[in-house]
This record gives sequence, structure tokens and C-alpha cells, in this order.
Amino acid sequence: MKEIKGFSVNGYIMLLVLAAIIGVLIYFIVGQIIAEQPNFWFFVPLLTIIFIAPGFFMVQPNQAKVMTFFGSYVGTVKANGLRWSIPFFAHRTISLRIRNFESNQMKVNDNHGNPIEIATVVVWSVDDTAEAVFEVDDYVSFVNIQSESALRNMAISYPYDQHDGDQIALRSHPQEVSEALKIEIQERLGKAGVKVHEARISHLAYAQEIANAMLQRQQASAIIAARSQIVDGAVGMVEMALSQLSDKGIVELDEERKAAMVSNLLVVLCGDQNTQPVVNAGSLY
Repeated sequence: MKEIKGFSVNGYIMLLVLAAIIGVLIYFIVGQIIAEQPNFWFFVPLLTIIFIAPGFFMVQPNQAKVMTFFGSYVGTVKANGLRWSIPFFAHRTISLRIRNFESNQMKVNDNHGNPIEIATVVVWSVDDTAEAVFEVDDYVSFVNIQSESALRNMAISYPYDQHDGDQIALRSHPQEVSEALKIEIQERLGKAGVKVHEARISHLAYAQEIANAMLQRQQASAIIAARSQIVDGAVGMVEMALSQLSDKGIVELDEERKAAMVSNLLVVLCGDQNTQPVVNAGSLY
């Protein structure tokens, strides 16, 4: 079922028409009183007033009126202001304003089987009023349930953290994950006439039972990455020192002394704590 434009006219014009008919009714009544003769023509404007008066309704900004006639859908009115339509039409108000939905924090397993806690915020609005009213029983509840279901399905499709260089992860790729989540929620809510404007993860963390272990793992990864960079820099500095000593002829070292010097420099450059130098006051050998 798709939305169609419902029949309605400007309510202020119909107010003028109603006022004119009331004037005609007053004219007939006054004429009957003056003539003191019964005149049943005043029933015509009276019945017209009874027909027109119930047909007025108000449409607020960013709202719509879904109209039905004895159970049949006859159209939707989105024009703002005072409107008039056939009085036999039943009206249901549907908000077209943008809404926010924040899901509960759910515990799911990521792509690697690690238990995580995740939640999302979905920004949505009604796009097709006919589908929102007649395709689902309660479109607001439908949005809430389907958003959480899509979030759960998306969470198990990606790992929490990035382990490979080009792997998309929940923590390291928020833009890609948000776009994938938006597309999946939109596919689920399209049948309810709902448009998803944005979907983002609002909470993401490891579950409490593995939080400490994962924190130690992240710390170990950071330490390894830092140590790797320190070693690379230390090796470069040692190589530069040996090269400059040799090029400038400051001192000639045999292989054993070079190995000792390299060992000492690496200990100084890669150590966690400050080293205590030992000054050799004797000969070099």
C-alpha cells in the first residue's frame, strides 16, 4: 500500500462559504417570521451547514492526516493549516518529524566470539504514511525492535578490534560500521514507510567478564608496537654511530669491540630505566 494525496480544500474558504450559508439561513428564518407563513426552504441551508461543519480539521507543521472511509484508505493530507474534507472521512494524525531512538545496551558476541556490550542511536522519520499505518500494527514499536535486531546482526559480522591491517572493526572504523548499520536498518524498516537518516553506535565495550583480559591484551599490543619502534630507532642510531666513527677515523675497533659497543648502545637506548655509565680511565684495551 502506497501513500496517495487525499482530497481536501482550504478551510478558510469553506469558512466563508459556511458563513454565507448561515446568512441565507438567517434570511429564510427572518422572512418566515415577518411573513408569518411556514417556509420549509430553510431546511436546505440548515442541512448544508450540518454537512459542512464537521468537515473542518487542523494539520500542524510536519504532521499528516491519514483519511479512511468506512475502512478504506482514501488518501493523506499533508498541507498545513485549517483544512476541510468530506465529514464522513475518519482522520488519524501521523507525525512526520524526525525522531531519535536509543537502544538498550545489549550483550552479543562479535565476529571472533568475544562478548561485547553495544548500543545504538537511530534517527528516523515517517516517509510513507500509508505504509506506516496499514502495513504494521505499531510502527514506533516496529522501529525499536527491528533496530535492535539489526544492531545485533551487525555486531556479529565485525570484530571488536582490528587485528589485520585492512580488516574493518567496530572500534577502529566507526564511519564504515555506521553506514553498514544504517543500510541494514533501512532495509528492515522500508516496509513500514520509515526513512532512516542516521544510525551510530552510542556504546561499545567488552563485557565485564573479559574486560580485564582484553585490557591487558591491548596494553601488550601497545607495548610491543612501542618496543618495535624503539628498536628500529636504536639500530639506526648504532649504525650511524659506527659509520661516523669509521668515516672520520676517530677510533679503529675490531669486531669484538664493535660487538661490545653495539651491545652497550642497545642497552642504553632500549632500556626501560636510565643506565649508570662506567667511565674507563685506563687504556682502551
